[in-house]
Amino acid sequence: MYVLDSSAFINEYHTTEQVATVPLVREELEGESAYRYDALEGAGMHIHIPNEETIETIRRTSRDLGDDTVLSETDVRLIATAFELDATLVTDDYAMQNVADRLDVTVEVINQEGIEEQRDWIFQCQGCGREFDEEHDRCPICGTGLARKNPTDA
Repeated sequence: MYVLDSSAFINEYHTTEQVATVPLVREELEGESAYRYDALEGAGMHIHIPNEETIETIRRTSRDLGDDTVLSETDVRLIATAFELDATLVTDDYAMQNVADRLDVTVEVINQEGIEEQRDWIFQCQGCGREFDEEHDRCPICGTGLARKNPTDA
């Protein structure tokens, strides 16, 4: 089974395998891509609602990796769906790929190359330059905003 992100509908992804998605994906689509969603739903696409325990597991994993600030609620629910259904997640979103990789969820990319490595992001103060493993709204030292940074660039 394949779990489809909105990019699958936008880029006219095709498979002969069974497909699933979450209701929130439909809200992200317009025009032709929305019609593709409706057509697949009418043809038997599984619409899945992941359980709250799995959603919390995805949120916790994304926080641990530092991807929680860039994942939408739709993204979290799609990863949770792929996790629960033991399915392949179809997405071009790098943060989703990173979290899915940590959870051993198989990913198929559509128009992108896909991630080459899993990353645990660090956060660097834009003022004083101090680095933190966890994200804060502001630097606890000088009060300036933090930016997500690849630890290999450190």
